[in-house]
Amino acid sequence: MTTPEQEDRKPVRVFLVDDHALFRAGVRAELAAHGEDVEVVGEAGSVGEAVAGIEHHRPDVVLLDVHMPDGGGAEVLRRVRPANPAVVFLALSVSDAAEDVIAVIRGGARGYVTKTISSQELAKSVRRVAEGDAVFSPRLAGFVLDAFSERPGAAPIADPELDLLTPREREVLRLLARGYAYKEIASELFISVKTVETHVSSVLRKTQLSNRYELSRWATDRRLV
Repeated sequence: MTTPEQEDRKPVRVFLVDDHALFRAGVRAELAAHGEDVEVVGEAGSVGEAVAGIEHHRPDVVLLDVHMPDGGGAEVLRRVRPANPAVVFLALSVSDAAEDVIAVIRGGARGYVTKTISSQELAKSVRRVAEGDAVFSPRLAGFVLDAFSERPGAAPIADPELDLLTPREREVLRLLARGYAYKEIASELFISVKTVETHVSSVLRKTQLSNRYELSRWATDRRLV
């Protein structure tokens, strides 16, 4: 049974940002089931489209992908948030890496959920951030608390070596460190095996390491795995 307050409140206007069109279509369809509470007003598949679309639609909440080929969620936040302080950003990503969580929170996102979330929980999370709450899964909330504390062993806020890697190189490195074969990484990220090889070579050069085993240890030390 709905309360009078629930009956009076307007749907939260949502803008989707993700470089995979099929994923956007899936999220739009799932959120449509909660149409009385959430309304998708627009979507974008790149940073440039996101900047233009958010400024045009002025949504209540942006569901923001973290990794995109032309810059990612942190770049969207950097370009949009200063001129649109009323827009709330909720990261929605396949990544559960501490450095990804910290990067978008430092950029101004109000929360971070992974793509394993149910549609019902996603709709609830959208409503909660629109109303001023911060929303994280328990594991991800721990990353944020660590990052902004002085506890020994806390996740690093900044890492000059890690900053050398592009978002896509970090994704490839993370999967490599988890034991994925090149073919599996290519399938997971919708890129070719040749492109995976190119990214791995670039990561090896930038980190001055010599093989995937050293890379795995390097990634583990930085909580990328």
